[in-house]
Amino acid sequence: MSTIQILHNPRCSKSRQTLTLLQENGIEPEVIEYLKNPLSKTELEALAEKLGVNSPLEMMRTKEAEFKEQGLKATDITADQLFSAMADTPKLLERPVVINGNKARIGRPPEAVLEIL
Repeated sequence: MSTIQILHNPRCSKSRQTLTLLQENGIEPEVIEYLKNPLSKTELEALAEKLGVNSPLEMMRTKEAEFKEQGLKATDITADQLFSAMADTPKLLERPVVINGNKARIGRPPEAVLEIL
């Protein structure tokens, strides 16, 4: 059985709720505070595959000031540029993300992660 991980921001209520939900279901996940230990561009690309997203935009916090400041809203922005932006500015990654083997889900709502357990 693979280790379940959560990309966690303890300051985020949805992240805390998702962690609690996992624990209530008898799961003690490996907690990765991604703001302290950012994912590399390669790790983010692999995460996108596990999430099954069509575009990196689907795993980004597009309302953050940094998103607009970096010009990531432009129509000609590439997936490569978006992954690089998330690697350089981890705050842009949507949270929380629960990973179980080759599958992952964003915990919005927190119950969404239950489908991969």
